[in-house]
Amino acid sequence: MGEVQGQGYIGQALGWADVLAVAYGHALKLRPADPEWEGRDRFLLSHGHYAIAHYAALIEAGVIPESELDSYGSDDSRLPMSGMATYTPGMEMSGGSLGQGLVIGVGMALALRLKGNPAFVYNSMSDGELDEGSTWEAAMGAAHHGLGNLICLVDINNQQADGPSGKVMGFEPLHDKWAAFGWHVQRVDGNDLPAVLAAFDTARALTEAKPRVILCDTLMGKGVPFLEQREKNHFIRVDPPEWQQALAILDQNQPQGALA
Repeated sequence: MGEVQGQGYIGQALGWADVLAVAYGHALKLRPADPEWEGRDRFLLSHGHYAIAHYAALIEAGVIPESELDSYGSDDSRLPMSGMATYTPGMEMSGGSLGQGLVIGVGMALALRLKGNPAFVYNSMSDGELDEGSTWEAAMGAAHHGLGNLICLVDINNQQADGPSGKVMGFEPLHDKWAAFGWHVQRVDGNDLPAVLAAFDTARALTEAKPRVILCDTLMGKGVPFLEQREKNHFIRVDPPEWQQALAILDQNQPQGALA
């Protein structure tokens, strides 16, 4: 998809791929042929610019046909560069205005509980959204309502458009902050597939009436060394020969087997 446009949010996509693989290959309750099925788990992409990674997950899950890959970011495509619910099957919200996903997730989780629907709501967000007051208001509201059906996934890659996230607005100690807001907290290496899978399983299995957050430390451009080492990789432009080089590296290092 990135090669079609010659640029994009490739660093985030590679860094967040393991989390999305666990979500769509292991955890989420879905019917690919019926994205609007009422019993589905909801997955909110608050950081809408991560859509390129989300589309790949939706394709692997069978929600979107792989034949649409080449239309990414083009006019009249169902795969716009930033996630939009009105365009894409399986996209639960239009992201991009950062700090809105958790707010929406709290409303969805509360509504599902009131309807007696046992589905989970997952909110996928970036560390840059920790700058937003709306995020912490939503975190407080989720704990107040005891939303045990809400799981928040935070990508801690320490990079945003204006520079390192921790320098733009210091956010540590994150574990203590989320715990103080009344959440069950786990922090894992977001690029360690077994660790991420175990964290998802733990979050889903808890019986406490409290929301759950998984803090995922990730590396932008993970798996492609020349992208990992870029100082600024929030939005990447890759030279034509580098696309094939990156794909060759990823193919060579692709793990074998499937998620159970």
